[in-house]
Amino acid sequence: MTQVIEVDKIRGVYLVSPQSFRDDRGVFAETYRRSWFPQGREMVQGSRSDKTPGSLVGLHYHMHQADYWYVVSGRAQVVLADLRVGSPTELGIFSIELGSKNPQGLFIPPGVAHGFACLEQMVLTYLVDGYYNPNDELGVRYDDPDLGIEWLLTTPVISARDEKNPLLADLDDYLRPRYGLRT
Repeated sequence: MTQVIEVDKIRGVYLVSPQSFRDDRGVFAETYRRSWFPQGREMVQGSRSDKTPGSLVGLHYHMHQADYWYVVSGRAQVVLADLRVGSPTELGIFSIELGSKNPQGLFIPPGVAHGFACLEQMVLTYLVDGYYNPNDELGVRYDDPDLGIEWLLTTPVISARDEKNPLLADLDDYLRPRYGLRT
């Protein structure tokens, strides 16, 4: 039976351990259902990210969009940071290795920053409950000392966009998500 649990370190984040069925042909698993998540809305867009070892993506966040991540193959360190002002888990950090050896899905609500370090060649699929909106593509530094994230990569390869992300302390107040507000 599929198991869905709320992560204790960040309110509203859910970890899904899908039930899988094996036979001589391989494996089948249902990886997502909207009904598993109390705040789940209809997912309207799906995307795929293929990354090479050493890549680090993030930290990204959205004011209005939720994500659902599933690492199809390979291995990634996924890190979340609760940036929501007023959240009972404000500034909480959650880190987990996901992938072939730990096939779990992750529901990420708006206001929770997310990123990942590619530990071995990987494929990440993700669903979102809002169409791409460049005005809702925000970020903070992956190496922000106020967040104190312990990445498993020592010399990550980072995009120019992510290198330019501000420190949390430098964010304008209107760019800090608020807990409980959702449009």
